[in-house]
Amino acid sequence: MTLQISTFQGVQAFSTLKTRRLLTSLQHIDPTIESVAACHVYLVATDKALKPQESQRLCLLLDAESAQSNANEPGLFSRVVSPRLGTISPWASKATDIAHNCGFEIHRLERLTRYDLVMAANKSLSKEQWVAIDAALHDRMTESVWPDVKAAFQLLMPLPAAPMQTVDVLKRGRAALVQANTDSGLALADDEIDYLQQAFTRLKRNPTDAELMMFAQANSEHCRHKIFNADFVINGQAQTHSLFGMIRHTHKTHPQHTVVAYSDNAAIMQGHQVERFTAALTGYMPRYDKSSGVQHILMKVETHNHPTAISPFPGAATGAGGEIRDEGATGRGAKPKAGLTGFSVSKLWGSNIGQAAHMASALQIMTEGPLGGAAFNNEFGRPNLLGYFREYEQVVNGVQRGYHKPIMLAGGLGVVRDELTHKLLFPAGTLLIQLGGPGMRIGMGGGAASSLASGSNAVSLDFDSVQRGNPEIQRRAQEVINHCNALGKDTPILAIHDVGAGGLSNAFPELVNDAGRVARFDLRQVPLEESGLSPKEIWSNESQERYVLAIAPDSLPHFQLDCERKR
Repeated sequence: MTLQISTFQGVQAFSTLKTRRLLTSLQHIDPTIESVAACHVYLVATDKALKPQESQRLCLLLDAESAQSNANEPGLFSRVVSPRLGTISPWASKATDIAHNCGFEIHRLERLTRYDLVMAANKSLSKEQWVAIDAALHDRMTESVWPDVKAAFQLLMPLPAAPMQTVDVLKRGRAALVQANTDSGLALADDEIDYLQQAFTRLKRNPTDAELMMFAQANSEHCRHKIFNADFVINGQAQTHSLFGMIRHTHKTHPQHTVVAYSDNAAIMQGHQVERFTAALTGYMPRYDKSSGVQHILMKVETHNHPTAISPFPGAATGAGGEIRDEGATGRGAKPKAGLTGFSVSKLWGSNIGQAAHMASALQIMTEGPLGGAAFNNEFGRPNLLGYFREYEQVVNGVQRGYHKPIMLAGGLGVVRDELTHKLLFPAGTLLIQLGGPGMRIGMGGGAASSLASGSNAVSLDFDSVQRGNPEIQRRAQEVINHCNALGKDTPILAIHDVGAGGLSNAFPELVNDAGRVARFDLRQVPLEESGLSPKEIWSNESQERYVLAIAPDSLPHFQLDCERKR
């Protein structure tokens, strides 16, 4: 079916101050640029052409009017910036959802930004100048540039699904795995490549690309912490503890006031008897009531360095979002309460460190990253109460030391009921559920990419690990968890994990393995918002705002009702 695409022109995209700053940067490229204007343009994809009444209602919803082209005006040159081809912006997800709730039957609503440049009389721009202007107008890791609005229509066109592929280990041996490691950015070590070759030779079959991607994410340094868990020999002397062993030893010798440590998505320390005001879902409408019980405090801190180094705002935003999910997925479900974000970078100005062109500078990270972290916390509805910022770069014995791969720290505090601090070992026949947002072609291979030295990956593969956040859908998912928690020991949630590095390919097996079970998964049941995803991408994409849960079959109608109510 051919989609019908309608265009609507919106209001001015930027403030006067931001427009003035943009003009100054463009005039550094060509002083003959006299002015620049930016406005939003909306694309609406439908099965059939919009009726006049529908167009009028959409204009009211978008504060827009039917688009008019300015292309014939003398001295006017335009560029259109969109979300990167093959992706869906957070704005589009939210706006499409709002349009559906307003009764519009549309496939997708997307927002572009059109820049109109006015040149001095009889002036034009060279190809090199257009390249420089395009670079100034967009973030190439998350956006695309088009010559006009019509060219951007392909952003909404459905794509055919890519097939699953195999790597020919049986014929080509180790060389096939080495090539796959490079081509897909799997970050496999030599001993891991040897292990895979031996395993699939023994199985007498070739691995699929989905299996290799899953193995790379689940076994990455990011997820496994192999360096921290490794045996250390210093000056020929074997050490008693690994780095992680040293940290755990502290808790082992002084475990006072801890309920859970080093065994779940967040640590839990002893809390107090409190009186709660909660709404347990006992029917279609919940009823608020007070109850007394012991409530413990949970704590979590983690990093989200690589995505922040690639694209600071979404990297820091999804770093905060992932930490929030870790808190919510502790025990059988918990409640995030307050957050913190922190950043360590090299020198903001005058740094002598060379870096890959697609990596953000320290100054970019510190001007965009904190805003991303704060934005996700605010939209989710959790105050970000703490933060830190450190700049460090120094020559030590001829080596330039510094945070060339930046640190983005996300942490927080939450609460969990005493009866929900530990996951249950669920029985055979338990249902496995993905809760939250749909899958998209984002965050592919993020766990492996985060395990590589900064800038050592291919630009295209680093883009694959860029993420995008939608705090609203995560808030809705957390509300479902909150309503289940209000039921106390009767919660339908038997076990829960958040979806992070490796996507479903890491989260679902972790959930099942913790219960000592095996499971069967049907990828056709995974909710998707993007067309053209291969099995590898469906299974391993790191789309945010998702949780995996185990519930008893007889709990499904009750649980599904709450999910539908929270949309």
